[in-house]
Amino acid sequence: MKSIKSIISLILILAASNIVSAQIFSSSNANIGFYSETPLENIAAESNVGVILVNTKTGDIVAKVQNTSFSFRNMLMQEHFNEKYMESEKFPHSLFVGKFIEGVDFSKNGSYDVSVVGKLTIHGVEQNRTIKGTLIVDDNKIQLKSVFLVKNKDHKIQIPDLVVTKIAEDITVKMDALLMIKEK
Repeated sequence: MKSIKSIISLILILAASNIVSAQIFSSSNANIGFYSETPLENIAAESNVGVILVNTKTGDIVAKVQNTSFSFRNMLMQEHFNEKYMESEKFPHSLFVGKFIEGVDFSKNGSYDVSVVGKLTIHGVEQNRTIKGTLIVDDNKIQLKSVFLVKNKDHKIQIPDLVVTKIAEDITVKMDALLMIKEK
C-alpha cells in the first residue's frame, strides 16, 4: 500500500512539473468570421471574442467561440442563425480541439505554414478535421491565421428549402488571433 502511494505521489509530481514547464499562449479576443456566397445573397458574420489556447510544449490547441457572439449586418440574419440554424440555446459554442502536426520551434521568430489535426464540433456534431494555417512567432507573441471550409451537412445544420438558394453549402471560415503568454 505504501509503494502504491509513493508511485501515485511520483506520478503527481512529474505531472505537475510537466505542467509548470509548459508554456501556454492564449487569446480571448480572436477574430473568427464566416462567409457564405451565393448568387442571390452573401452572408457574413464575425466574432471578436473567440478563445484560443496553445501549449507550446505539447503542440495542443483549443479554440472556442460562443455562437451568439457572431454579429451580422442584419439582425434578422443573426436571429435566424442562432434560433434556426445553429440552435445556439442547445449548442452554445463551437469548438476545435487538436494538435499541431508539424513540430514548430516556438522559441524561434518566424512564419510557419502549419496544419492542425483534431476534432471540430459545430452544432453538437464532432468531425475529424485537418486545418491548415499560418503561425507567426514574434518574441513572446504568436499570431495564428487560417481560412477553411465547413460544410453545413457535415454538422447537420438544416437549411430550410425556402432559403436554400441564399445560403451556400460550403461556408468559408476565417480565423485571426494574436496570442500572448498566459500568466500563471
